[in-house]
Parts: sequence; structure tokens; C-alpha cells
Amino acid sequence: MNFCRRHPALVDLALVVTSLADLWVNIDPEQRLPLGCALLASAALALRRRLPLTTFVLTLPAASVTDAVFATLAALYTLSSLNRHRALLTGCAVAFAICDFLPWPWTELDPEDVSDTHGLIHFTYTLATATAPVFLGQLVLARRELSSRIAEISEAREHERLLTAQHVLAKERAQLAREMHDVVSHQVSLIAVRAGALQVGTRDSDAKEAATTIRRLSVQTLDELRHMVSVLRAAGSQPTELTPQPSLADLQQLVRSSGIEAELRSELSENLPPTIQRAVYRTVQEALTNVRKHAPGATARIHLSHSSGTIRATVTNTAATRPALPLPSAHHGLAGLRERATLLGGSVTSGPTAEGGYVTRLELPVEQG
Repeated sequence: MNFCRRHPALVDLALVVTSLADLWVNIDPEQRLPLGCALLASAALALRRRLPLTTFVLTLPAASVTDAVFATLAALYTLSSLNRHRALLTGCAVAFAICDFLPWPWTELDPEDVSDTHGLIHFTYTLATATAPVFLGQLVLARRELSSRIAEISEAREHERLLTAQHVLAKERAQLAREMHDVVSHQVSLIAVRAGALQVGTRDSDAKEAATTIRRLSVQTLDELRHMVSVLRAAGSQPTELTPQPSLADLQQLVRSSGIEAELRSELSENLPPTIQRAVYRTVQEALTNVRKHAPGATARIHLSHSSGTIRATVTNTAATRPALPLPSAHHGLAGLRERATLLGGSVTSGPTAEGGYVTRLELPVEQG
């Protein structure tokens, strides 16, 4: 089968040669009409791929006036392997059977030979001979279509596998961007703030120089992280969570290490769903990070409550008491919090207070236990 596909010209040449051999065995060269019809049928086989029906019609006279029927059977097989029109194929098979059954010239036909048992057996045999290439051609056509369908399915599966891999990679990138912003940026910004405070508050020249260097490197690191987070977010999708993840039990440590004078008041149970606990933790973390960046010297109040099926987390800070350090920021923090809250059916709002401070509020619905 592969040879036929790779060398169609050689296959056609072989069929023409075989047809000529059939002609040489079954036809007397002195019989001009049968010889001409057989030569026409043999030559017509060269057109069988482009004009299968025409080729079959051109081979029918040879089947009618000679015993050289190879060309007609080959043409009928080709037509069947390229066509699913059953009525056409049935008509062509019957036409071949009739042409091969009737004697030439037709004037020599004896009605008794048609009606007797021998005649019926002969016609049945001829019809079976015509049916064989039709069935074989249909089988080849079905195999070809099945192979094509299998190739399409394989290609579709490979494409689906590629899309799945890309989707997983995009989710991992988005998640990595979130974790880099929530965790790494949080720690590096704390280093920068502490270094800045040391730079301003110390009188020791060596300590001041070291603090300056630490602050400069921290700011550079934050700037690089900002670019990395932007690239990862651009290639990502909705984030998923990594393990292990922080919970409400980690809030006290977060507040203590924030470098801010903050008061934490929590009325929440630690039996809340992990996704809710993480959302509360990340909101408090981002709010404290923003206080350090944009309101140096401010104090903060953190109030966590649960009422009427809603979790509320409010972080309020006072006005800054000294100028803010020029730390780089991509403004992804609050956007990430809003995305997280939206996924959980809640919301995050933020804005300035009347006293010159700032407030961040998280509200999340929780099913009543």
C-alpha cells in the first residue's frame, strides 16, 4: 500500500502492461474490432486516477466484445476506491456483468441460453466477478478514510496536550508571580525600610554606609522583582495556591515582624476554610507593606470580624510622620487582592481616611456552619 502511494506512475504502468498481456492471451490479432477495443481499454487505464468513471466507460467495449476483462475490472476497482455513490457503483457492476455475459455479436444471442440453468449460473458468476472489485475498492476507501481520521484525531490530541501544557505553565507562572509579590517583595521591602531607618537614625559612619548599601541593593532587587512579576503575570492566567500556605495563626508573627506599630484584634476562628484564611493573611500583609512604603512612621489597626455570614478584615493606618522612601512599585498588590477576593465571591476596597491615613477592607462570604 505504501509503495502504491509513493510510486503511482509505476503502478499505473504495471496495470497497463498487465492489461496488454491479457489482450495478447485472449485476442487474435486478426480481429480488428476486439483488438482496437482492448487497446483503448489498456490505454484508458492511464487516466483512472483523474477520470475514474470515464476510464470505466472506455473499458466497457472491451468487456463486451472480448474476453480480455482485466482493464475493465481494474477501472471498476479504481472507481469504487474513489467513490462512495452506491447507486453508481451498483449500476457499473451490473453494466459490466451484462456486457461480459452477452455474446458478441449480440445477434448470436439465444434466448434459451439466457433462461436455462447454465445461463443463470454464468450470469451469476459474471455478476460476482463484477462485485469483487467493487467490494475491494470500498474496503480500500474505508481504510484510507479511517487512516485519515486516526491521523486527525492524533493531531487533535497532540494539539490538546500542547494547550493543556501551556495552560498549566501559564497557571504556574501566574501563581509564581503572586507568591513573589506576596512573599519575596514583602521581605525585601521590609529590609529596605529597616535599612533606611538605620541610615537616618545612626551616627556611626560605617553603619550608615552599610545601611545605605543595603537599602540601595534592596531597592534594586525590588525593581528587578517588579519586572519579573510583570513578565510572569503577562504570561499567566488565574492563579492557584501553593503549599504550604500561611493561615490566621501566622498573623501575629506577621504583625510583629512588620516594623510597624500595629494593633491586631481578631474575632475569627482558626477553623475557617484555608482559602479564606489565606485571603485574610494576604490582605493584611499587603496593607502593612503599603504602610511601610507609603506612610513611614504611621501606626496601624487591624480588625478581623465575622458576622452575618461575612468575614471582614480592616486595616487602617494613620498619616505618615516622615517622607516616604522612593521604593519601586508595579501596583499589582491591590489588584492581586481584588482578584483573589473576586474568586472567593468577595471584594476588596481601599481609600484615604478623613484623618489623612488609609484604609483597606476585605469582605468575604462564608457559609454558616
